[in-house]
Amino acid sequence: MLKKFSLAFIVFIATFIGAIVVGAAETTMKDVWLAVTAPKTNEVATMIYEVRLPRGVAAVVVGAALAVAGAIMQGMTRNPLADPGLIGLTAGANAALAVMFAFFPSATYMQTVFACFVGAAFGSLLVFGIGAKQFSPFRIVLAGAAISTFLYAVAEGIGLIYKVSKDVSMWTAGGMMGTTWHELKIVTPFICFALLFAFWQSRQLTILSMSEEVAVGLGQQLTRVKTILFFIVIVLAGASVALVGNLAFVGFMIPHLVRSFVGTDYRFILPMSAIGGATFMLFADTIARMIHAPYETPVVAVVAVMGLPFFLFIVRKGEKML
Repeated sequence: MLKKFSLAFIVFIATFIGAIVVGAAETTMKDVWLAVTAPKTNEVATMIYEVRLPRGVAAVVVGAALAVAGAIMQGMTRNPLADPGLIGLTAGANAALAVMFAFFPSATYMQTVFACFVGAAFGSLLVFGIGAKQFSPFRIVLAGAAISTFLYAVAEGIGLIYKVSKDVSMWTAGGMMGTTWHELKIVTPFICFALLFAFWQSRQLTILSMSEEVAVGLGQQLTRVKTILFFIVIVLAGASVALVGNLAFVGFMIPHLVRSFVGTDYRFILPMSAIGGATFMLFADTIARMIHAPYETPVVAVVAVMGLPFFLFIVRKGEKML
């Protein structure tokens, strides 16, 4: 297992370096080094430090957050189709952003982040409330699609009525472009603490993923464990939307790929999902920047192109993959 983690970490480091070096403007490893050690040495070093580095760090933290959130949701619900973007979490956070822009235009970035947490919780509660009677994977996904569409419509309606559609769209387009160090300093601690709590609860999640009967038989306090895990997912999803907007499929795809690599023990799935999600987002963002350089392709489109076929494959296969 150590070799697998070492390999994954090496791939992650290589992808991160590649994402920082590669871009519309030609740069070298020397420029990257100067950007890290002396960011004001020249214009290129300043550009890397102020534009590419925060963008790369945003891809890392968001990719890790969404992948771990998806893994937790799949383990909690024993639903192979669970994903923060598919069952109302990111749509709820998106609606909360629209409300903040419309009714609290002078809100600080920290207040906006907390609004995203509340919106994510509201969206997920609506979805699970509808699907609670028959807690089947497909019922939850259908409820998630319906609630997500409704919440996106609410956000669009608020945007049109209060003339903040452009602001909301620019924020929630799903991309790392324009991310600043100030935003990262606010959001990253939330994501890091949530990830640490997730790793701490990984053993409990492994037990819960077997079945609730097994968990109770082993003395697990179901309500307490589910509450902690649910809170972790809300923080991870809400913080991600606050930082880069809506990104579906990351939390769905990565845990499936990771399980085929490390097995079904969430003590290994969660940290590997964090590494895998970070690597995937760096790769997707690099493609988005370079596929039509110097113009930028929305990274959400790149992720969708890769994620949708995988989603259809899992649905078609119809096997329990947890």
